[in-house]
Amino acid sequence: MNITRSLRVCIAALILAFPPVLAAAPATAAPLPTIVLVHGAFADTTSWNGVAAVLREHGYQVVVPENPLRGPANDAAAVQRTLDTISGPVVLVGHSYGGFVITNVHDPKVQALVYIAAFAPVQGEFGLLELDPIRFPGSQLLPPALQFRLVDDPNGLAGQNLDSYIAPDRFNDVFAQDVGPDVAADLIAHQRALAVVANVEPSSAPAWSATPSWFLVSADDRVIPPASQRFMANRMGAHTAEIGSSHASLVSHPTEVAAVVESAAGQ
Repeated sequence: MNITRSLRVCIAALILAFPPVLAAAPATAAPLPTIVLVHGAFADTTSWNGVAAVLREHGYQVVVPENPLRGPANDAAAVQRTLDTISGPVVLVGHSYGGFVITNVHDPKVQALVYIAAFAPVQGEFGLLELDPIRFPGSQLLPPALQFRLVDDPNGLAGQNLDSYIAPDRFNDVFAQDVGPDVAADLIAHQRALAVVANVEPSSAPAWSATPSWFLVSADDRVIPPASQRFMANRMGAHTAEIGSSHASLVSHPTEVAAVVESAAGQ
């Protein structure tokens, strides 16, 4: 009896001792969201290399889909096909025209939207309105820097489309004036043209109206004027920050851009 009683006393003492230990144990951390990075016009997936590397170092799974650059509806559908392969929460990030695309993606997995020197349209709006030189002067995305060519394209009329691109000899100065010539040469080698019709295709209902949003304004942007970026960020009620950067902030300031994405991921 004495042994049994002693065991009971020991068990009771252990039970009394454990609750504070258990209470002090850290809760299991929620899984990190997958980061999906959508490139813009005059660029391809490699433009995100620096940002993706920082995010992966910090433990995030990063996906960088191809943006066809054919028009908001078509390109949003392409991004959606990538989202369909992902389980769990997503932070969707768009640079430049990529912002127009992510605005037209409606997926409940997306917990935050991040705009990096990007278009953020309202319903019925098209890209050229945000380059209005009267309201938002300063864009240098004009001829002769902006060039055009006819291309074979199954999405176009009679299998062809008119595409726009930045002349190689003006690319560094217009798109990425804060990177060196070697980096600019790599960007030029990876430049992808945008279908001209993409600039006049109206947006659908904006995803940002029901999803928390972040916006990083490039204060020295020569493509989308900073005043236009601030206007869009304010209109959407985004968490907004600014950086002294060219349009290509994701290339020239990858650590700072990644920090904004992580802010959205840890909301």
